[in-house]
Amino acid sequence: MTISIGEEAMNIFQKIEELRQKNIPTALVTVIKTSGSVPREVGAKMIVQFDGQIHGTIGGSSVEAQVIKEAQEAIKSGQPKTVTHTLSDEAQHDTGMVCGGTMDFFIEPIQIPERVYIFGGGHVGFQVASLAKKVGFDYIVVDDRAEFASAERFPDASRFVVDDPGTVAEDLVVTDNDYIVIVTRAHKDDYSVLRGVIQKPARYIGMIGSSTKRNQIYHKLRTIDGIHDDLLNKIHSPIGIDIGSETPEEIAVSIVAELIQVRRTPAY
Repeated sequence: MTISIGEEAMNIFQKIEELRQKNIPTALVTVIKTSGSVPREVGAKMIVQFDGQIHGTIGGSSVEAQVIKEAQEAIKSGQPKTVTHTLSDEAQHDTGMVCGGTMDFFIEPIQIPERVYIFGGGHVGFQVASLAKKVGFDYIVVDDRAEFASAERFPDASRFVVDDPGTVAEDLVVTDNDYIVIVTRAHKDDYSVLRGVIQKPARYIGMIGSSTKRNQIYHKLRTIDGIHDDLLNKIHSPIGIDIGSETPEEIAVSIVAELIQVRRTPAY
């Protein structure tokens, strides 16, 4: 049974929403103009993930490979663009296809909110959540105390997880569009959370505490867990930009400023 362009588009948009829920950066490619003999008609769509994986097709062969690269560039820049390709071997050997026509594509990055996992719903976590939401981050609160991970305390949270922080960290599915802020109430919890997430592809991992506390935790990670320095060097600890902050509100400003700094730095 042949799938119509309308049915194909519906499937594509369902897939986009699925990928958005997983916080996977993507771009939507749409055929917007054709001339001559071409493999797909106007309206055909394809999703390109940041890693090059695709859903749907705009015709296959070398033309598709080129558009995938251009879509990955659009994901990096965050800017939509229109590209044209000639499907003929006779002129510039542009695509390796012999259809003889041309195709115009509109490439549109799909915007997804960055997601912050806040491990610890205490004073600092509360202030981080409030400020992070104001600058466009979604957030999820993890705490083993129900009263510190609740809708009453965090009305704008996307989700709450009431469980042992280290266990949650170990089982957490993380993408490179996720940020992790470790501000639990105990050193042992900070250690177990960092141990659980340090090898995952988070965009940002930051842990609160002094340099002395950080060095103690890093020593345990090296000697007990076999973690190498190349991973430890990626951790932001002491967390936040150094602005001499002291109060929970000031510490939150320094942390969220660092999140913004990382967000504004190209990731791929």
